[in-house]
Amino acid sequence: MIDPITFSIIRHRLFRVVDEAVITLKNVSGSAITNEGHDLMVSLYRADGSLLMGGVGFLHHLTSAAEACKSIIRRFRGDIHAGDVFLLNDPYTAALHTSDVYLVAPIHYRGELVAWSACFVHVYDIGATNPGGFCPDAENIYTEGFSSPGLRLVDKGEINRAIMDTFLNMVRSPDMVALDLNSMIACNNVARERMLALIEKYGFETVDETCRTLIIRSEEKLRARLRELPDGQWQSRQYLSVEDEVCRVELTMTKQDDTLCFDFSGSSEQSRYAINCTKWASLGGLFAPLFPLLCYDITWNEGVISPITMIAPEGTVVNCTRPAPVSVATVGAIQSVNNAACTTIGKMLSASEKYAREATAVWHANHFAVFLFGRNQHNKQAIGILTETFAGAGGARAWADGIEVGGEIPNPISRMANIETVEYTFPIRYLFRRRLRDSGGPGRYRGGVGMELSFVAHDAPDGGIHYVVSGKGSKFPMSEGLAGGYPGSPNAYTWIKYNEVQTGNSENPALTDTGENPTLTGNDLNPALTGSARHSAQTDKLRDPARTDLTVGEKQIVDWGVFPLMGKDALYVRWNGGGGYGDPLLRPPQEVAGDVRDGLTSPEFAESVYGVVMDAGTGETDLALTEEKRAGLMLNRKNGAQAAIAANPQVTCRHCGGNLAAGDGNWKESAVLQETPMQSLGGPYASGGEVLLRSFSCPGCGIVLETETALKGDPFLHDRIF
Repeated sequence: MIDPITFSIIRHRLFRVVDEAVITLKNVSGSAITNEGHDLMVSLYRADGSLLMGGVGFLHHLTSAAEACKSIIRRFRGDIHAGDVFLLNDPYTAALHTSDVYLVAPIHYRGELVAWSACFVHVYDIGATNPGGFCPDAENIYTEGFSSPGLRLVDKGEINRAIMDTFLNMVRSPDMVALDLNSMIACNNVARERMLALIEKYGFETVDETCRTLIIRSEEKLRARLRELPDGQWQSRQYLSVEDEVCRVELTMTKQDDTLCFDFSGSSEQSRYAINCTKWASLGGLFAPLFPLLCYDITWNEGVISPITMIAPEGTVVNCTRPAPVSVATVGAIQSVNNAACTTIGKMLSASEKYAREATAVWHANHFAVFLFGRNQHNKQAIGILTETFAGAGGARAWADGIEVGGEIPNPISRMANIETVEYTFPIRYLFRRRLRDSGGPGRYRGGVGMELSFVAHDAPDGGIHYVVSGKGSKFPMSEGLAGGYPGSPNAYTWIKYNEVQTGNSENPALTDTGENPTLTGNDLNPALTGSARHSAQTDKLRDPARTDLTVGEKQIVDWGVFPLMGKDALYVRWNGGGGYGDPLLRPPQEVAGDVRDGLTSPEFAESVYGVVMDAGTGETDLALTEEKRAGLMLNRKNGAQAAIAANPQVTCRHCGGNLAAGDGNWKESAVLQETPMQSLGGPYASGGEVLLRSFSCPGCGIVLETETALKGDPFLHDRIF
């Protein structure tokens, strides 16, 4: 039996092994997506490939890298040596998509295999149809770049030059990809050296017993926590919109005793677009929020995995079959699995008196994968993602607002690069990068706001650059609210084409200098801005780095495909806010007024959504008109069809105690339903007209108890406590 002090020391040393390996990975890699955005992962695994110590970075990869280790063990059984490093990036074997290259390395002590280290980065390029690896043009896995179910890149400490050269021969920027691979080799070397030093100091038996005990304790702690939570069933639904196709990710999470089952039955069939993901990717996707939300004080290892099961029907968007394309999976179906799991876990926590304060609405639910590529001002080929996608927006908590531009749950260390880094790498000039007003999901506690940015080509040898846009579309808000909170706003991508013919006295009715956080206008953009200005003056402003508005021009929504950014064209991108928590009409007027003063909420949004009326002259809250406005909004809710109250009700309103439904009945059938077009919220919620915001209010007090983003005719989500 190991003594507790030695156990604690070794446990912390294992954490340090991972931390030092992460530092090595970041310092050697030359890619901003790695060393700035932290799109990476480093973890330790047992000799059999099971997870020992999960590290930071994108948490989807902890379980997928475990499968990568196990796959290498099966493929190279009896032929694994000290100093070897294996490469694996086949999504149908273990990886998330081909761009996420895993390097896994055995750790031998005195000739015996005792552990594995594993790491990944999204490599600079993978030789796919589109630069950077996200391939909206891909029709199958065969066009998504180099893919291997496992090969020996380093043989007993020596790089296999034939394999390395072959790999680098297939990518657009071999120097940068070589840096990516070398950074991962160095990372694994450091992990091996630190693990061996630990074993030498304390002895293999002591370290091995600590590792086994860590896994046992993690399982015991998670099962104990699950037993404290109510047994029940909670549902969530996510929509993915690509071109003319809408896919659904349907999740029913069931908690019984000390187990959790995530069932994705009912999800759409696999797509012809590259948003699909494999079963290993879905498994990693559901663990990405589970680790921090339920295991924040538990070591992330195999013990946490044991109480969890997943059902993902084969042939669906969350468990596609080869050769379906999957290159956009990480910002497609995988992130939708993240979001759905975050929602159901949040609902479960909200139903617990002990853990209710730990519930959170969804954070940053829609990555925008915008890759830039072309010859830069240094006459070099440059490829890279806009790392602003990692900046995120925090979902509201059960006790506090979400964090503005607050990152995301699946990657605790994500961040965005400095503007100067991006402008040095690519021939572009930012017009602005700022917080996006009205984007945080309304609620008693508001979701954190996202951001908006715009840039133009600048000092480009070829007259501009090109960009690749992919993801889950811009029709649906995906950062779901909780307990009556509204979802955060959706993404938007707009290509603004400059027309040289429109000069002289041409007037632009869509642009004005307000000095108050102006945004784009038009049917596809924020309609809150009006005015006129001469086109020639706008052109001058466009080249002015102090400019905060955008030029006129033909506006084209671009959320899937490859596009040019040439001449004086501009690209505008905005990204989603976090989900809200609780009914927006319960938010104190002074907090809404503070948001207006801070530029996070517009006066119009404050009145229409929060029911808070601001005096146009003083900017202060008019309490009398606010009370009148809120009373009218509440009355409007209760004027809906009166629902019959169930006999022998067991579900009650948490606010007024009113009866809603019997235990097995769906309480939403007894609630007052309002379905309104999402775009009616205004501001950045300029979604397609088919997208509805469903609000379910208590027929007694009128307070919104839950909301859903839905298409008309889709069934209500059904949550219940057993």
